[in-house]
Order: sequence, then C-alpha cells, then structure tokens
Amino acid sequence: MKRIIGIAGLFVALFTLSCQQMNGQANQQKISDKQKTDWKSKLTPNQYEIMVDKGTEPPYKNAYWNNHQKGVYVSAATGEVLFSSADKFDSGTGWPSFTKPVDPNKVAFVKDNSYGMQRTEVIEKSTGLHLGHIFDDGPADKGGKRYCMNSGALKFIKQ
Repeated sequence: MKRIIGIAGLFVALFTLSCQQMNGQANQQKISDKQKTDWKSKLTPNQYEIMVDKGTEPPYKNAYWNNHQKGVYVSAATGEVLFSSADKFDSGTGWPSFTKPVDPNKVAFVKDNSYGMQRTEVIEKSTGLHLGHIFDDGPADKGGKRYCMNSGALKFIKQ
C-alpha cells in the first residue's frame, strides 16, 4: 500500500512539473541563504524586502509611478537595463507600468498563487529576484500587457 501511495505521489509531482513547463512557466529560482546574505549587503532594506522577500510597495507611494522623464529603468540589483520610458504608461494603479521589457530575455515568468490570487510574477532572469507582476489589461494597441513593477526593484537613469 505504501509503495502504491509513493508511486502515485511521484506521478503527481512529475505531472505537475511537466504541466508547468508545457504552459511556458519558468521554474522559480530558489535563493539560497548565502545569496540572501549577499543580497542583504548589496541592497537597501526596501530593495531587499521587494526583490528577495517578494514584497510590494504601496501604490502612489513609490519613486516611479508618476515619473515622466525620458530614460531607462535598470535592475536595482544588477544594473541591467530592463524597461524604457518609451514603453511606460499611466495604468492608474499607482505603480510604474510598462507594455514590454527592453529585452524579453532578461525577465522570466513564474506562476504566483500567493494571497489567494492567480497571477504571473515577473522576475529578473539572471538572479531570480522579484520585480513585479504581468497582467493582460495593458494598452491593446501595444500588445495588451501591463508589466506592473515595483519602483524599489528598479533604478531610473535619465537620458
């Protein structure tokens, strides 16, 4: 009986993982305790809360929700260019929102079922750090996506 339950459990686990990959879901990169310690020394407390602990800053009370200057938004952790002001729009949500990343290969998507919601988390591909979430309610004429990012995960470089 134990053997049957064990085999069934293994089957369910394998099926779940294969379904996630078939749906195009990136596997969540686990951040080790050593990496967390390293990030704690490199990031501000706010950046750490958002990027490592997957926090969310309050709407309308963050650095870039109302930024209308021309430039690029880079990762607060790595300095990699992630978003451009050319793709930023006022979503009315109180967070900086973009229609697309500058380079889609620099971000990845992870299924997020936290807080009783089904969402898609956006992470920085090279680090696995949390940036925000993506939704399907962006401007239709620009692809229909809304990359809802946390200002604390970004730094703005004026151009």
